[in-house]
Order: sequence, then structure tokens, then C-alpha cells
Amino acid sequence: MTPKETALALMDAALKAADPYLAVKRNLGIEGSNIVVSGKKFPVGGKIYLLAFGKAACSMARAVVDTLGERIEEGVIITKYGYAEDCPKLRRLKVIEAGHPVPDENSLLGGRLGLELVGKVGENDILLVLISGGGSALFLLPERGITLEDKIRTNELLLKSGAKIYEINTVRKHISAVKGGKLAKRVRGRVISLILSDVVGDPLEAIASGPTVKDPTTFQDAYRILKLYGVWEKLPESVKRHIELGLEGKAEETLKEDLPNVHNFIIGSNTLACESALAKAKELGYNALLLTTTLEGEAREIALAVGSIIQEIAKYDRPVPKPAVLIAGGEWTVTIEGKAGLGGPNQEFALSIARKIYGLNAVVLAVDTDGTDGPTDAAGGIVDGKTLGLLREAGVDVEEVLRRHDAYNALEKVGALLRTGPTGTNVNSLVVAVIQGPATPSGKS
Repeated sequence: MTPKETALALMDAALKAADPYLAVKRNLGIEGSNIVVSGKKFPVGGKIYLLAFGKAACSMARAVVDTLGERIEEGVIITKYGYAEDCPKLRRLKVIEAGHPVPDENSLLGGRLGLELVGKVGENDILLVLISGGGSALFLLPERGITLEDKIRTNELLLKSGAKIYEINTVRKHISAVKGGKLAKRVRGRVISLILSDVVGDPLEAIASGPTVKDPTTFQDAYRILKLYGVWEKLPESVKRHIELGLEGKAEETLKEDLPNVHNFIIGSNTLACESALAKAKELGYNALLLTTTLEGEAREIALAVGSIIQEIAKYDRPVPKPAVLIAGGEWTVTIEGKAGLGGPNQEFALSIARKIYGLNAVVLAVDTDGTDGPTDAAGGIVDGKTLGLLREAGVDVEEVLRRHDAYNALEKVGALLRTGPTGTNVNSLVVAVIQGPATPSGKS
């Protein structure tokens, strides 16, 4: 198996471990008149309703249907365009495809239908909520006075600002009628949430902006973030006004206490994906090291840091000897100022690290586990010790490309884009590095 084949095999192991269908099946069961979730029993005294939103909504919902079958009274499933093929085919389930990362009219429709469903849940009923990455944009209902266009504009500003996902979600929660625990407050019956985490460190309140959990953030936090990233002055007036009302105590805050009828369970995460890749690397005979599952920062900068560790292994056999595998998970960002080219954080990571591994007998892939990196058809990039030379031969100025954030077109020229198609899951991003030796046969320093 070549180093490239090894890297791809480790990526596959990680994606399989994060499979949302299997995650639900592992954690959900039926025992007599009880639903069993992660070993905890919940008596079914009435009807069971299903609300699923996120990129993995269909796979998760299919697992619920396969487990509970006719016990499901009604449901709403909201997922990203192109992700609905895996949805269960039941007439009582409404399926909505909507926009991500930028919400659209269907996101708003999903929010309205979801609230209609919540209104049907009686005191003796159960609402199963399936939450996965992308839920913030896909399940949308702005606070009164804020239009969809204003919400979209705010979302665009935040995504381009370089703010971290939990910071973006802090703002989203405070201009939403369903996030930050507000959905849970509307349910009269029991709420059981099965959550596939796409947020570093798995904080429940940040995943899909925490619609079923209490929220520690405040309007003051939202205001601070908007000012910090230079977004405040660019905001639509309706959004600014709502946040100002919140600062004055005149708008409803997010949920601040645990509700006895609400139960949240994380059933999949980046950690599980990374650990599975690690196990596969050891099975293949590599000296494997899991660096971290909480890697964050500007994509091209943290790529240089990871690249330095690869250099250390290649030249000095430390912190692990060759043949070696490094694995890291997390969420990296790209800060865009002015007009940008085409790409995503993982493509930018791959292009940047190509500079550090030039001449080494090493392969590095960076992939968004949902199969979509930025607004492109690629999941990320895969580079080796020859990639930088190939880029130069193709007339690509890597430094200029990184400045313009045009990694997609650069990597495409040398066959270094990584395309997986929609994976049906979303547990952050993953880096796999396979290091065989200090230099490729044709490597140059």
C-alpha cells in the first residue's frame, strides 16, 4: 500500500466511525414499552414524533425508522440540498432540502414546519430530535422583526470574518426563535436529542446552536463577538436593534436552566473518528500519534505548525519514529478580506502544508468529513513531497494563491483535490499525515 493509499484508507476508517446511521443504531433501541437511549430507559406513554435537522439528518432518521418503525407518529426532516437520497420513505415524514452554509427560504420553511410539529407534542408524548452539523443554517426561524435576508446577510458576514464556529453560533442563537434552548422551551412532552457533534470539544450548547440545551452565552457575548470581528457596523439594522434590545433586557434571553423533560446525548464526534483512524494506522504497522482533536486556527498557519512536526519526524524520528502516521482533528478557518478566489479551509491547509513537506517522502490529506469543503465540490486536498514542485512547474505562485484564497484552482491543476462526494456525516475536519522517509527520490531542498 502506497503512502497515499494508506492516507485514504485511514480517512475511510474515520468516516465509517462517524457514520450517522450506525451511531444511532448503536445508541437507540426499543425494549417493551420503553425507548432505550445509550442504556437509559424512557417509557413511551403516548405518541413519538421525530424532528431531524443537519447534514446527517436523513441517515439518522433512517436509523430511527429502522428501529422504531410504525411507532413514529409524524416527523420533519431538514437537510442540505443533495443530501436527501438517504431519507426514509414514509409518507408521514416531511423532507425539506435547504441551503447551507447560507440559509434560504427552505431553511425558513423547515423552521416553521418544525415548530408546527412541536406544537402537536402532548405532555405524554416524546419528541426525538436528531441534530447534526449544519443545523444552524438548515433549521431557521429568526426572531420577530428580522427578515430572512437580514439573517442571511448576518450569516455571510460571520462566515467571512474568521470567527470560530462557537462564536458564530453565539450570535445565531441570539437572533433566533428556536436556538439556544428556545426550541426545548416550546415542547410540552419529553425531548430526547441524539446529537452528532461538529464542534470542537463537543460543547452541547454550540452544536447547531444548541436548540435543546441551556446556553451560557448572553446578548453581551454576541455584541462583543460582532465588535471583535468588525461585523457590528455592517449588520442589518433589524439585527442590531434586536441585539440592542437584548442588551437592555427587553428581548428574550436564551435558556439558562436545565429542563427536567429534556435529555441530550452525543452519539458521534470527531474524537471517535480520529481514534478509529489511529487504530487503523496501528493495524497497518505504523507508529501512530493522535496529536489532538481540538485543533483550531487559521488554516494556512496551523498547517505550517503540523508541517514542522512532520519535518521533525522525517529528519529526526521524533516525536515518533518512521514509518509514522500523524492524525489531528478540529475546525480550522479562513479569514477573507476583500475579493477571494475559490476554496475551503481544508484545501487551504493542504496547499499551505505542501510548502513544509516539499522534498519529504510524506503524504498529507486534509478533509472536511461532510464531503464539502467551502463552496466547492471538493472535500479537501491531498499533497505530498512533490506537490510544491508540480505547482511551480504549472506556473502557480503558491504565496499569491494563498493570499487570494484560491486553493481550489491551484490544487486542481496538479490533481491534488480530494473529492469524496457527500458522506452523510459531519464531525469537523481531519488531517492524516503518512511519513515514510526524509526525502522522496526526486525531492529537492
